[in-house]
Amino acid sequence: MGTKTAAGTTTYREAMREALREALSSDDRVFLMGEDVGRYGGCFGVSLGLLEEFGPERVRDSPLSESAFVGAGIGAALAGMRPIVEIMTVNFSLLALDQILNNAATLLHMSGGQLPVPLVIRTTTGAGRQLAAQHSHSLEGWYAHIPGIRVLAPATLEDARHMLAPALADPDPVLIFEHGSLYNVSGELPPSAGPVDLDHAAIRRPGTDITLITYGGSLSKALAAADELAAENIDAEVLDLRTLRPLDVAAITTSVTRTHRAVVVDEAWRTGSLAAEVSARIAEDAFYELDAPVERVCSAEVPIPYARQLEEAALPQTADIVAAAHRAVD
Repeated sequence: MGTKTAAGTTTYREAMREALREALSSDDRVFLMGEDVGRYGGCFGVSLGLLEEFGPERVRDSPLSESAFVGAGIGAALAGMRPIVEIMTVNFSLLALDQILNNAATLLHMSGGQLPVPLVIRTTTGAGRQLAAQHSHSLEGWYAHIPGIRVLAPATLEDARHMLAPALADPDPVLIFEHGSLYNVSGELPPSAGPVDLDHAAIRRPGTDITLITYGGSLSKALAAADELAAENIDAEVLDLRTLRPLDVAAITTSVTRTHRAVVVDEAWRTGSLAAEVSARIAEDAFYELDAPVERVCSAEVPIPYARQLEEAALPQTADIVAAAHRAVD
């Protein structure tokens, strides 16, 4: 079922599907719900084949009403179930923002700890696929602003495969933002990989001269930039945030203390961005360790264009990250 890959390899999409399959198999309380997740197999093919395997009680196609089915997920979580709600793309999550902000994120606090909401919401984020302005948002930073929820951004096969289990075990609502450009990415998934520690960022490449801080779909660009910089004898460390709320501030501070320079890469718009928060944390906690101002590489302050060349110009690219690193180092 789904796309076949060479022996020993998998794709990000298949890793997510296997995580869903494991969750459905291991706990009868878990069910998947959302638009087209059943017969169609998911808008991006992640749930393909799961309806046939687990049946319509466990893989539920919902009406086209994000507020309704996210609300139903909240109710199911309150009743002891472990729902996984898929919102097709992040722009549609705005139609359920009241449910997420005013109900899911607040009920545990407002009930004095009596009403946990163990809900997982999956959605696709990001641009770079010529889906125009209404389907190219990177709004995970908005959700990282909200107390009472956890916000995840899996960027690797390992995280795609192994973030779901600890997310389902979390008593609080967890939002998982899957960058749309990653679904077809393929590679080796180490058999030793296991549940991800959701509290800590990950150093994807060690370095000593500058820290490139990023997450999600921008990780591959940061790693490519680090390769280019290495050819110029600039040793860049790449830090994958992975969890956007709560931020692993200790990992950020430790890395910048070691390298004394930082570039923050964020596909969201620069103004009021997660990159702004990370930069502020560096200024608060590691200001005297800096040998240069913190650089930020973000999307242009425009609705994301449809035309390929304009879309590429609006988004952070490897060359932009390299240029920002040179400004900090030179």
